Amino acid sequence: MKQKFWLFGTGVEILSDEKQSGGLYDLIEGTFSPGVETPLHVHNQYSESIYVLEGEFTVYLDEEVIVLKPGETAFIPKGAPHVVAASAPAPSRGITISSPSGFAELIRLTGIPYKPGSDGSEKTDIELFMAVSERLGDAILGPPGARPGNQVN
Repeated sequence: MKQKFWLFGTGVEILSDEKQSGGLYDLIEGTFSPGVETPLHVHNQYSESIYVLEGEFTVYLDEEVIVLKPGETAFIPKGAPHVVAASAPAPSRGITISSPSGFAELIRLTGIPYKPGSDGSEKTDIELFMAVSERLGDAILGPPGARPGNQVN
């Protein structure tokens, strides 16, 4: 039941969602280009764990900066403002587990379905993304480059 999408130029694949897990978790694989990072955001309905397969991710969580290499993981508690950045000079690939389910729905509703030959250059609809995020209990606290403690209110 794999589903592939582009979300802000990042390739994401839903490996397992609420249907397979009974709502307990979502399992998502993502491939980030070098230097790509999420905006400062928070998940109010689910926690998130990131496991690195290739490359390197830097997680900015509260006052902590966590650099993850292949085989390493970080846990982001529900309600914790954070940023995830691809910090390797080559693409970085990782698995995200959100628990309970919620992240897969955001991807399905706002991601651009993958088509063979597509490169992710089509723009994600930011207004739709913000509306769906809010409905699902997520909040964008600042643009890419903002760090926890620098929330925009």
